[in-house]
Amino acid sequence: MQVFNVQGMSCGHCVKAVTQAVQAKDPAASVRVDLAAKEVGVESTLSAEQVMEIISEEGYAVKLA
Repeated sequence: MQVFNVQGMSCGHCVKAVTQAVQAKDPAASVRVDLAAKEVGVESTLSAEQVMEIISEEGYAVKLA
């Protein structure tokens, strides 16, 4: 599982937006979001760079944790 530090997530809508964006590119992806820790864990065939690009396209600042 790749873990990313994501700034700007504050609610369930943010969680849903990030999860759906990743799963739109990889429907089999497993996405785990920890709002308090501002972390997103992704189990996917996508590369870390691809996942970071997807999350940043949703408007969040993202880096590898």
